[in-house]
Amino acid sequence: MINISEEKLKKWFSVTCIWETISCALLFLVAMPIKYQFDYVLPMPFAGCFHGFWFTAYLLLLFRVRKIYKWDDEDFIFYMIYAFIPFATLLVHKAIEEDKEKENK
Repeated sequence: MINISEEKLKKWFSVTCIWETISCALLFLVAMPIKYQFDYVLPMPFAGCFHGFWFTAYLLLLFRVRKIYKWDDEDFIFYMIYAFIPFATLLVHKAIEEDKEKENK
C-alpha cells in the first residue's frame, strides 16, 4: 500500500467530497436532461465516467481516513451510505470542516 501522510489523505478526501458532489450535479443536471430531452447521448459517457471516478475515489478514501478521523462504526456507515445519496458527500465535507475548526480552537 502506498504511504501518504495523514494531512494529504485528509486534504484529498475533502477535495473528493466536493468533486463527487460536482460530478453528481453535472450528471443529473446537465448530461441526463440533455440525453432525455434532446435525445443526445454524447455527454453521458463522459459525465458518467467522471462521476464514477469520484464516487469510487470517495469510497476508497473513506476506508483510509476512517482511522485518521477516529470515526465510530455508526458514523462510518452513515458516511458510506452518503455516497449513494445524491449530493450527500457535501455533508461529509461540512462535518470534516467543522471538526477541523473545533481542533483549531
